[in-house]
Amino acid sequence: MKTILRRTILTVLGVLSATVGLKSFLIPNEFLDGGVTGISLLLNLIQGWDISILIVVFNVPFLLLGIRNINARFALQSLVSILALALALRFLELPAVTSDKLLVSGFGGFFLGAGIGLCIRGGSVLDGTEIMALYLSKRTSLSVSDVILIVNIALFGVAALIVDIDRAMYAILTYLAASKTVDFIIHGVEEYTALTIISDHSDAIRKMLTEKLGLGVTLFQGKKGFSRSEPSDPHSAAADEISIVYTVLTRLEVAGVRADIEQIDPSAFIIQSVVDETRGGMIKKRSDDHF
Repeated sequence: MKTILRRTILTVLGVLSATVGLKSFLIPNEFLDGGVTGISLLLNLIQGWDISILIVVFNVPFLLLGIRNINARFALQSLVSILALALALRFLELPAVTSDKLLVSGFGGFFLGAGIGLCIRGGSVLDGTEIMALYLSKRTSLSVSDVILIVNIALFGVAALIVDIDRAMYAILTYLAASKTVDFIIHGVEEYTALTIISDHSDAIRKMLTEKLGLGVTLFQGKKGFSRSEPSDPHSAAADEISIVYTVLTRLEVAGVRADIEQIDPSAFIIQSVVDETRGGMIKKRSDDHF
């Protein structure tokens, strides 16, 4: 019940935010965006068709694709979210906030992106482009982001030819604002980073991370791939063994932790990578030693 309540709240907030972005910024000023929403906005602008109907109609094929390639529950949750957005667009009356083009593209993209991001956190989507991109990425050499980029380039190109080049360029700004907001909502300011540390002083580094900073660590037993020891040396195999330290922390802590590691071993080999999400284990939200 707690999970269902959380997902419901996130979805409701997402639908309301997307509605504000569309009805208070983009639609009154005849602005465009990317994806299925952008196609719906473009047809609404050209033909005057009801955008609430267009959003549902264009998303249905992608939801059917989601049933086959993700799962039925996800597709059902997404359908409920899209229907809720369509009803909100149809019946909620919201005033236009501004007609300034830069403000419209910036804040319209922000509210729309926040809505999409919140719905994704709630386990659904408001735009089926991501489902199609996931499907194509599994069957081609393209990544999900590549597919989305190609779709949006085509959409913005059509908008430039049919409507005008200025509106297409503002649509790109709207899309960039929305995509950055989606990333922020999903990953947050405390985006996690993984550090893999290879050092001859791994035990001292482990103690520093766990005892001083309170971080959780995992040790991997490895072996050096390059050594000046002779193969015939009976002690060379033991000498080449090394403990690899792996830890996950927030990106705000990275600079301080790297500085502490370099104090112990200036020649330590550190691999840094982004972690999309963590669950369980021992993750320290923040280390006050580095602020």
